[in-house]
Amino acid sequence: MSLFLFLTVIQALVAAALVGVVLMQRSEGGGLGIGSSPGGALGARGAADFLTRSTKWLAVAFVALSIVLAALAVRESRVAGVTTTLDRDAPGAAAPARPDLLADPVPAPASAETAPAPAAPASEGAQ
Repeated sequence: MSLFLFLTVIQALVAAALVGVVLMQRSEGGGLGIGSSPGGALGARGAADFLTRSTKWLAVAFVALSIVLAALAVRESRVAGVTTTLDRDAPGAAAPARPDLLADPVPAPASAETAPAPAAPASEGAQ
């Protein structure tokens, strides 16, 4: 499970970097490119080559991580057998008595053991 979590975090970072690199590229309409000096290794042509290569490798990493994470998710969620609770509710099976929790409380009927003995009538001669 920790490998799955680690790779998910890496994929989120790769996705954020891919979005950033794509947004920095200069498109035909101007895009959100960062203006820099035309000379040097990070000139217009050098930056375009760097961003193009970065986009390609980040896209490859994103797709590869997606495939690996899908394979891990399938492997971890594989179930050995299907369990069901329908067998106990099959016709002919005795259903367990379940108390109705929303019903008004009804006092339990008094049994012979807990019922008080009837009081003996007082004899007339004793006072």
